[in-house]
Amino acid sequence: MRKMKRIYLVKKLPLGKNYYAICLFGFVLSVRPLSATELNHELIHAAQQKELLYIPFFLWYGIEWLFLFLKYRNWEKAYFHIRFEQEAYHHQADLDYLKHRKHFRYHSSMTSR
Repeated sequence: MRKMKRIYLVKKLPLGKNYYAICLFGFVLSVRPLSATELNHELIHAAQQKELLYIPFFLWYGIEWLFLFLKYRNWEKAYFHIRFEQEAYHHQADLDYLKHRKHFRYHSSMTSR
């Protein structure tokens, strides 16, 4: 796996105080240094974004979150059921995951939270 050099510490993210990092177009923005597991989570998102050519990823993510929010009527539950988040959370502790990850892995059913 190529080491990501595009990690930037910022004072605040526009997502709310419970979120400490976000991956946007291959760049990781974080309010604090990330653990290896947290960084791996964001790198999984970077791989997802790249294979969907970035803009379609964000459209899919937003539409899926909206559908799940309408289904569950709960912001956090919708977030944890987004297929991209399920893949990232399910594999974040496997620091070698990106070495053997198959493309479009988020289509598989993951363990729900």
